[in-house]
Amino acid sequence: MYYVDKRLQFPVKVETPDPFFARQLQQAIGGIEGEIRVCMQYFFQAWGSRGTTTKYRDMLLHTATEELGHIEMLATAVALNLEGAPATAQETAAKDSVVGTIMGGGNARATMEGMLQRHILSTGMAAFPANAEGVPFDMSHIYASGNLAADMYCNVAAESTGRVLAVRLYNAAHDQGMKDMLSFMIARDTMHQQQWLAVIEELGGEKATLPIPNSFDQSLENTEYSYKFFGSAADGTPPEAGRWTHGKSIDGNGTFSVFQNRPLGEEPSLGPAPPQSGAEKQQIA
Repeated sequence: MYYVDKRLQFPVKVETPDPFFARQLQQAIGGIEGEIRVCMQYFFQAWGSRGTTTKYRDMLLHTATEELGHIEMLATAVALNLEGAPATAQETAAKDSVVGTIMGGGNARATMEGMLQRHILSTGMAAFPANAEGVPFDMSHIYASGNLAADMYCNVAAESTGRVLAVRLYNAAHDQGMKDMLSFMIARDTMHQQQWLAVIEELGGEKATLPIPNSFDQSLENTEYSYKFFGSAADGTPPEAGRWTHGKSIDGNGTFSVFQNRPLGEEPSLGPAPPQSGAEKQQIA
């Protein structure tokens, strides 16, 4: 069950509306780095969480609900940036030399025009669940494996790319209200990266969680290749040395080494095509 508070999680103020920035903010809503992605990812991880310890499920639910608030903030920011928007992208470019430069190409101008018209015609100057190109978010980047450690690593990656995007938006923003909002969201991304890593640490750290899943008997895998880095240079030149080429493995279960990649199998030989397959008669037995 969820409850609604009509007040925003953090103040969202726009002194100078900017339709072009509204389009950029759409990436933070419906892009693969955006808030819909992490919100749904954490919800589905929580809803499928198993085990006697409920605190991880609870943590995911708390954070997923927080992300709903972030979507609300961004949607509000998009709407405020569209207030008083000019009817065409050309008018926007005429008022902003930077935008005009970015939109200098005909295709870019047409794309901006189309996005602005969608905000005008389809949503009535409001945000919608799509990225900065108008492509709807389709849930294809929601990762909920049922394995707590695997999900935490996915979450670290999601928050990392989300923070990268938020930093880029902060650097692109000209309005102080937008910078304030993004500064808050960047701070929350910092916390979320830390909390997912804290779960991994609480589970025993990388040595305890790796390889994932740690419940599989590792003696059943082909351990000859478990900790070899495959070098694939055609002339056999070994790869540059790194932490992954020598020394104890991260999980403590093996030792890294370099293996010159070469064929370990034979050239595949397939059987004849079935008589009714539509293949050439030379292919059919």
